[in-house]
Amino acid sequence: MDYIKQYASEKAKYEEFKNNQLKMDISRGKPSKKQIDYVSAVFKKAENEYDLYEHRVGDDKQDLGNYGLLLGITELRTLFGSLLDISSENIIIGGNSSLSLMYDMLTINLMFGNPQSETPWNKAGKIKFLCPTPGYDRHFMMTEHLGFEMINIPIYPNGPDMDMVESLAGSDPSIKGIWCTPLYSNPDGYVYSDDTVIRLSKMHTAAKDFRIFWDNAYFTHHLVPKKINRIANIIKLCEEYGNPDRVYQFSSTSKISFPGAGVSLIASSKNNIKHIQDHFKYKIICYDKMNMLRHAIVFKTKEDVELHMENLSEFNRPKFKMVLDILDRELTDYKEYLHYTRPEGGYFISLYTMENCAKKTYELCKEAGLIITNVGDTYPYGKDPKDSNIRIAPTFPEIDELEKAINLLVCCVKLAILEKLVQK
Repeated sequence: MDYIKQYASEKAKYEEFKNNQLKMDISRGKPSKKQIDYVSAVFKKAENEYDLYEHRVGDDKQDLGNYGLLLGITELRTLFGSLLDISSENIIIGGNSSLSLMYDMLTINLMFGNPQSETPWNKAGKIKFLCPTPGYDRHFMMTEHLGFEMINIPIYPNGPDMDMVESLAGSDPSIKGIWCTPLYSNPDGYVYSDDTVIRLSKMHTAAKDFRIFWDNAYFTHHLVPKKINRIANIIKLCEEYGNPDRVYQFSSTSKISFPGAGVSLIASSKNNIKHIQDHFKYKIICYDKMNMLRHAIVFKTKEDVELHMENLSEFNRPKFKMVLDILDRELTDYKEYLHYTRPEGGYFISLYTMENCAKKTYELCKEAGLIITNVGDTYPYGKDPKDSNIRIAPTFPEIDELEKAINLLVCCVKLAILEKLVQK
């Protein structure tokens, strides 16, 4: 490749993009307007057939418009038990945000500890958290805000580096937990292997009160037709290996129903659920049970959810295919300098460009009117040690705008790489 000639060609394309005064955003994993319109129609149809304001008494035989039922309504606890293959007694249905439940669990452990704690975490001196990277920026923001020292753990297609996890967690009692997004990880789209889940469940930890924060956000968000990836049941495995209280599992309907207006859940051992309930009773009487009922009349069975999610995948599958087609076509000559993931579900694609080129790519994109995820956000403290990871979120723009955005992105990726190569 003639680097100088290629640079001039890409620079000309880039100036053309800039002249078009574009304004595009692929920075966050948000559903599109068309997807939310579809979900709205599904809910409207169900509510037209069932007047939830008149028929407010569900399986719990209580008026769901009134106070009570801190653990959530039976219909949804049963539904999510079926979806996640756990007992409904192991589930609390929360408000609209699983992130809020994660924050609650961190703060409860900090202030009061958990059933295995000899002292609250914030009385235990310096405390640390294991962070498979790249990962979800909101996880890292929480643990940083609450004063944890975060430790980067490399992640591979079968999950985090378990040799490193076992070595660190097994030798350092100040390490109190680990973040995990086990199915279609954010941003790589990786799926934890059974071996990884087993090792997490059975490993020795120096801290008796060690906790796995299991963010199962994409448990039913598949993209490949007729291919459903599943992960091992960590709650059952923790119980089997004698660590029943080790894991808190979280999820929500944010990308099943409405982002910011769905329902969330935490699932754990019965011992942990009782411990959580004993603390939640001081902060809230109940979550929004009318919204729970609204979801229960739409999703009565596991099969209802699975069919609905197959319908939703039709909004996102063509977008992921188009992004990967463009990357394959435009970046063929650059494969020795970069690579990218091919997720089978979830909401993101990870592009790893040449080292020390991601920030430059971000700046070029921004200057031309395209917002991508802040470089470094997928790592603790906002610091990508190789300055190479770019998270692509294809779901929000409509497909014609997404095509423009990805063509601009690859132009910027090539410019940043060529600039380095020309300087050599």
